[in-house]
Amino acid sequence: MAKTKSKYVCQNCGYETAGYLGKCPECGAWASFVEEVTSFSEKSVNADLPDNNPPMKLSQIEMNSEIRVTTGISEFDRVLGGGIVQGSLVLIAGDPGIGKSTILLQTAGSLCNNNKKVLYISAEESASQIKLRAERLGVKSDNLYIYPQTNFELIKKHIESMQPDLVVVDSIQAIYTSVIQSSAGSVSQIRECCNALMGIAKTNNISVIVIGHVTKEGNIAGPKVLEHMVDTVIQFEGDKYKTYRILRSIKNRFGNTSEVGIFEMSGKGLKEVVNPSELFIKEYNQTQTPGSTIIVTSEGTRPLLVEIQALVGTTPYPAPRRIANGVDVGRVLQILAVLEKRIGLNLSKQDVYVNVIGGIDVNEPAADLGIALAIITCVRDVVFDSHTAIVGEIGLSGEIRAVNHIDKRINEAQKLGFKRIIIPEANEIQEKFDGIEIIKVRRIIEAITRAVSK
Repeated sequence: MAKTKSKYVCQNCGYETAGYLGKCPECGAWASFVEEVTSFSEKSVNADLPDNNPPMKLSQIEMNSEIRVTTGISEFDRVLGGGIVQGSLVLIAGDPGIGKSTILLQTAGSLCNNNKKVLYISAEESASQIKLRAERLGVKSDNLYIYPQTNFELIKKHIESMQPDLVVVDSIQAIYTSVIQSSAGSVSQIRECCNALMGIAKTNNISVIVIGHVTKEGNIAGPKVLEHMVDTVIQFEGDKYKTYRILRSIKNRFGNTSEVGIFEMSGKGLKEVVNPSELFIKEYNQTQTPGSTIIVTSEGTRPLLVEIQALVGTTPYPAPRRIANGVDVGRVLQILAVLEKRIGLNLSKQDVYVNVIGGIDVNEPAADLGIALAIITCVRDVVFDSHTAIVGEIGLSGEIRAVNHIDKRINEAQKLGFKRIIIPEANEIQEKFDGIEIIKVRRIIEAITRAVSK
């Protein structure tokens, strides 16, 4: 006989309790508890079950030469670490309308063209809607199977019978299992369905990609354990009203984290941006405008050249405003404090605006020196050498600290035609560069002197 058990689960963080609580003691959310009923069988687990995978010595394990499958989309492969690992479970999350379904349908079409069988499970759209999008994207293949279904038991049945090379689930919040007596999208349903998909992927060596929703705060909806269960977590970023999208890896058991892939949204789907640095600085004003600099930032192992703009003006308000777009406003406040203390730049009665061109977020401290020089040139109304790139972290005492991947940054600046690059003196260069002048600076006042044109 099957028994039922009732519990209350916080839909924000997954905290479980036997009774209803107004406020979650784990995350502090109010009115987030929902009663969920779980059914389970009285049958005990048989300890004599056959074990087809006994423990093996590390030296006895054989590696499959085709353990990774390339998707045919190089930017997606870069984020995945070289391709989709067989038997892995990948989670892709992002805001509504950002392009999650689009890129996965394009990926499915590319794999099908390479004689791979793909099962696309649509839990939110009908088959005709998927067909309409496929025609717009130019996806046509007899190896692509569309299955609009929300019941997990039926989904599992078809996966095991078809044995596809890739399964796409759109989305994990919309499917449900009969084992859990709660609505689809609840914490228990998401956890149970994801755990079952993980078992299918590992047992049958089938790659599975699931789409996850995000909350209004930008976090992945569902329990935090969901991110721990999967092999790879990929975040799809960008403004849905703009054309550029960034695919960012925030967890990857089979590759580097913090890798990014850059796409451009068009009427026929997502197009790869082969040279993102050129894209971000293509409108850079070569006539030497004050308040504009080029920094060399690093996203994962990829160097990017990005334009930083600063605007400083007298404020009509009692408290001056500090607004930053694309960089951390706390970091900007720290840079302003260093400029005031170490070089005597008084901005206490002026508004400061800092903006990163292109819609990309720059989170690393190596952008400090570029932000500082953009602010200084705008305040003094002097021009910055338009053929000079900048990289460096600013310490609280005004020193310029070393950054990582310096050789890759220099090579990227040289490739795009920059004649000079300002780097920290503490950085050691391993390669030899011709055609670009490398200027090493120790303190911020030295960087200002070397950067501003005469």
